Amino acid sequence: MNRLYKVTSLLLLILSLSCTEKKSSEKEISKLEIVSPKKADTLKFTAGIRAIFQDSKGNYWFGSHKEGVALFNGISFKYFTINDGLPDNQIRSIQEDKNGNIWLGTSNGISMYNGYQFTNYVTETNNLTLEWSATTGNLWFYAGEEDGIYRFDGMNMNYLIFPKPKNDNPNTSYGVTGISKGKDNSVWIATYAALFNFNGKAINVFDAHKLALEKDEVLHIRSVLADSKGRIWIGNNGIGVILKNGDAITNFSKEQGKLIPMDEFEANIKAHQTNKNTGLQSVFAIEEDSEGNIWFGDRDTGAWKYDGKTLTNYTIANKLSTQMIWDIYEDTHKNLLFAMADGSVYQFNGKSFDKRF
Repeated sequence: MNRLYKVTSLLLLILSLSCTEKKSSEKEISKLEIVSPKKADTLKFTAGIRAIFQDSKGNYWFGSHKEGVALFNGISFKYFTINDGLPDNQIRSIQEDKNGNIWLGTSNGISMYNGYQFTNYVTETNNLTLEWSATTGNLWFYAGEEDGIYRFDGMNMNYLIFPKPKNDNPNTSYGVTGISKGKDNSVWIATYAALFNFNGKAINVFDAHKLALEKDEVLHIRSVLADSKGRIWIGNNGIGVILKNGDAITNFSKEQGKLIPMDEFEANIKAHQTNKNTGLQSVFAIEEDSEGNIWFGDRDTGAWKYDGKTLTNYTIANKLSTQMIWDIYEDTHKNLLFAMADGSVYQFNGKSFDKRF
């Protein structure tokens, strides 16, 4: 019996050590997910980063302007391009569905990645749906420089046509430039020529007239944010930030004194002297952080933070050839990340910016 007891004890000890080693290994893997990239691989994109996303597993995804998408697992980067199955190398949006699939909105179709392969939905208008309220689904996508947007219902990619404003110019573009979901589950859709709101039943259009533009101002929306207080922030290329707070609509940039005259702005554009734009004028990205601050990413003047009272401008890094910000994203660790036009990603440290990727 003693010998059997010793053998049994030895087996139990081995199993215990095995389980301990497994738990230790699992903890080490968990730690690796947040390893600083300074001690790991580096992001090799040279074109701008148009989208940042952190998935439910803690991985970071970076969508490039020309070079596809990169996946960072905490240790190294893995790159996907058209050679791996993507329909296009320009990535405009990144989302995750309830099953953990990653959805990539490109400039030429939509791609779903299940961890092993891509399933592509080419930009076509075959599944045309006129009634917005007849569709379901939380995944919305850019649908080319057309007159509508895609909504995925779990099986089909439905193409929904925007109701154009009356007396619309036939050359006006309604390509989608931004999508933001509001507190009431409504969806705010930015296009170059108008802002649309879908509340689940009806869709409303906010054109230049409804957004209170002046005669010499042109609507050219590049971003939108529905914040936690129900305010709608609209970023434009040329006329700054428009704020819709309930029924009240104001030009936030003008109110803050951060909008240069349009004639000077247009002269700088024609002369390719965009560095002379020192205001909050060309806003391509808007984000709200966990403290309720609203952040704006300008094409020429870097980052701007509005804390509810004060608007503060930050230079991302003096060494950058351009301060243009394509996207602003707060991750699950409350790190605020800025996607830059040179292919780098910077993180706000509370006072200034450190290069993160």
